[in-house]
Amino acid sequence: MALEKAPLGKASDYPDEYDPSLLFPVPREENRRRIGLTDGRWPWFGEDLWQAWEVSWLRHGGVPAVAWAEIRFPAASPAIIESKSLKLYLNSLNQSVFSSPELLRETIESDLSTACGAAVHVTMRSVDEPSPAVGRPEGYELIDNETVSDVVYEYAPESLTTGDEVVTEQLCSHLLKSNCPVTGQPDWGTVLIRYSGPKIDRAGLLRYIVGFRQKQDFHEHCVETLFTDLMSRCQPQSLMVCARYTRRGGLDINPWRSTSADDGPGPRLTRQ
Repeated sequence: MALEKAPLGKASDYPDEYDPSLLFPVPREENRRRIGLTDGRWPWFGEDLWQAWEVSWLRHGGVPAVAWAEIRFPAASPAIIESKSLKLYLNSLNQSVFSSPELLRETIESDLSTACGAAVHVTMRSVDEPSPAVGRPEGYELIDNETVSDVVYEYAPESLTTGDEVVTEQLCSHLLKSNCPVTGQPDWGTVLIRYSGPKIDRAGLLRYIVGFRQKQDFHEHCVETLFTDLMSRCQPQSLMVCARYTRRGGLDINPWRSTSADDGPGPRLTRQ
């Protein structure tokens, strides 16, 4: 489907009847070709963790119920789901009757799996249960105060360099910003990098991250670009890249890519 047909950036009527056809898949293939992955394979494990904070439906008798949901899209899925279409889809549940949260969960999981072409995992959360852990991940070193003498506001992978020392470290920057490729609206995030290999020059890494400031791309594409650039230019033995993006329209998107299948996105951050 052409992105021009997506609901993003257009005036939309918010539905009040359940409608899974509202979900708009965007193939991952085009972006992966752009970053040099042309053989249908990719050098990572990972997923896209979405947190949907505005989920509502009707119980029998007509009384509304509310919840929030964790939605996990596998990075191997053929498509991502355009975010406004997911918001419209979730809103289509608002006036629909479901006998239990479990039935609602199964419905959302089935619809999203069909739309993206792979098995999606959905967890429903009560708004009364304790919030998931919030804070800066333990053990990550913040690089945002590194001195950068020649800041650029355009994509600059050549900024990534390494030294001879081999290290294992975890680095964090709150300065990731990219722009929606359709609306131009800013997307704000924290990037987390864990690696073993030649020591990455921190000033160069910060310069590279700041270079995304005017880059127009989806969250998932930005993380895959970060991962492939770090792998090709810094040659680590192991690597994990995660971006924790702030909430927009009741949704936040947190993609992670890693050389290990056992990794994950870590805890929710304060500004989420």
